[in-house]
Amino acid sequence: MAQNVAEKFLKDSAAKSFHQRHREIINTNIDKYNTAFERGKSKFFNLENSRKKANIIKWKVMENLDRYLLDFESNFQKRGGKVIWANDAEEARQEIVKIMERHQAQCVAKSKSMVAEEIALHHFLKTQNVDIFDYTSLDTSAESLTDEQEIEAQKLLREQYTMADIGITAANFIIADTGSIAITDNEGNARLSATFPKIHIALVGIEKVIPSINDLDLFWPLLASHGTGQNLTVYNTVLSGPRQPHETDGPEEMYVILLDNGRSNLLIKNDQRQALYCICGEVCLSTCPTYQNIPDQAYDTSYHTLINSLVPARLNSISEFKHPAYVSPLSGDGLDACAIGIDYRRLALLNRRDSVQHSLISKTDKRTWKLFTYIMLRRRLIDFFGGKTKNFFLRNFFKKTWQKYGELPKLADKSFSKQWKEQNKE
Repeated sequence: MAQNVAEKFLKDSAAKSFHQRHREIINTNIDKYNTAFERGKSKFFNLENSRKKANIIKWKVMENLDRYLLDFESNFQKRGGKVIWANDAEEARQEIVKIMERHQAQCVAKSKSMVAEEIALHHFLKTQNVDIFDYTSLDTSAESLTDEQEIEAQKLLREQYTMADIGITAANFIIADTGSIAITDNEGNARLSATFPKIHIALVGIEKVIPSINDLDLFWPLLASHGTGQNLTVYNTVLSGPRQPHETDGPEEMYVILLDNGRSNLLIKNDQRQALYCICGEVCLSTCPTYQNIPDQAYDTSYHTLINSLVPARLNSISEFKHPAYVSPLSGDGLDACAIGIDYRRLALLNRRDSVQHSLISKTDKRTWKLFTYIMLRRRLIDFFGGKTKNFFLRNFFKKTWQKYGELPKLADKSFSKQWKEQNKE
């Protein structure tokens, strides 16, 4: 599996990295984003302090995750909501099917959701012959539409939302003390999905818990500034269950599916559980040297944030995230920009360590590094061969590894230690 992921990544990245038009688009977007991010983070009185506070809150949550999840379940159920626990993607999909069958639902309104992508929900619903009103489809097709056509398409799509039997959304945060979920987006499709249909299903990873609704005054601005550079995203919604007797709108029934799907396996790793702190701001992408050259399409993950490529929370096998850890350039820029202060470099190094301990690297890699270590620890062997011999080996044995786009370095005729000795003698 890991080797297949690696081969696919290398193939996709080679195609994209040297596509001139694509590079222009990436560079333009990154420049715009960096400008917006600098403007957004300037609104914080003390950004570093806010990051530390958010990190401590998420640390507290992960150390007591079971308690906070049970608090949320209890408080959510008090208002008539229903909580479903799903161990993996298949369980989550089957629970959604059961809800649809129970309510004889034929059409679904689905907002943008990385968790839905994680469990391949769109494809699954298609196989069940379910009509899907998906706002993301408009986002893709709208590129070729005129302004008037786009407006008409949006009107038609919004009308379809009113006819959906079930609305499916994600949630950015699970609020333990009020039994609520918080959803934030800029298009309004999540609010449409949650408001018009009689049944609302929120699909959310168990790591999204925050202790109190008061914590939103910290996490919402951090998410907005590190996501799009805004002070606050356009639509921020807190939902605490189905419509109450005194309320005029909202769903008749509301379900929250709490998805594990490998997150507990990551939770038990003391060194790596900080990956679950991620709130999916995307500033880590624009600061990553790898991502600046290779887009998210090359990453084998449904999440478009580098943290989830390094340690994808949904995966059960270490072999599946062995390669993305080696993609990280260990520059440290992600740590400096992360809204929560997650240590990217440490996570990447820990994953590389685990891949070696679990014998996931190839025998060729093992032999190569063993030989490299042996030679580098013996200065006489390094100095035994001159520059011409070393360059000959580079050209004939490492050219393919270096790739056709890179130019092989030319080694000096004499090693540094030889030059140093000769200079000191003089």
